[in-house]
Amino acid sequence: MYDVTQTPIFGLLLTIIFYNLGRFIQRKTGNPIFNPLLIAIICIIAFLSITKIPYEAYKIGGDSINFFLSPVTVVLAVPLYKQFELFKENMLEIIIGITAGVLVSFVSIKILGGALNADSSLLNSLIPKSITTPMGISLTNSLGGVEAITVVAIICTGILGAIISPLVFKIGGIKHPIARGIALGTASHALGTTKAIEMGEVEGAMSGLSIGISGTLTVILIPILIKFL
Repeated sequence: MYDVTQTPIFGLLLTIIFYNLGRFIQRKTGNPIFNPLLIAIICIIAFLSITKIPYEAYKIGGDSINFFLSPVTVVLAVPLYKQFELFKENMLEIIIGITAGVLVSFVSIKILGGALNADSSLLNSLIPKSITTPMGISLTNSLGGVEAITVVAIICTGILGAIISPLVFKIGGIKHPIARGIALGTASHALGTTKAIEMGEVEGAMSGLSIGISGTLTVILIPILIKFL
């Protein structure tokens, strides 16, 4: 008998159905806490648990989606191209802002880990939390971290950034579109960028730019800083 759960189409359809369910719920409620990705993750876990379908069956299709993660981020270069003159005018400030974000992310993990007496492998798994999944997995493997923890940390960071960023900007009085975009892209990678695009074209362009620069800086600087800290 043909078993559809053993084919890539099962994981693909399951992801598409629950993600669109999440989008529907978010549109109906208007509440940012109902993030489509978060809803999709919860629903997929619940569905697999109730039906007793092994995760490995879903992963066949999930890996197909994961394959396109890196190429899809190239699309984020389109709004940057439209705002390239704005980038050149503010290049120094943008680079400084992104670098500061990368360093704060690293230092905060080290301080929190030290305070909680966390294992070094756990810390190394959390360090790449603010960069894209492909770069984060590569970095955590080189640092001796746990790939699964890194993936969860990256997803949670992106979702949290997309949810709380409007509130943070409101409390902090952050209204400049470049500042908003840089903050979202540096702290919350591609998921934060989707929120930035909702805020405006400039925010989306600067956030997309921040993904590449912050990821590159993290991969280059963090292994060096770890040797000294």
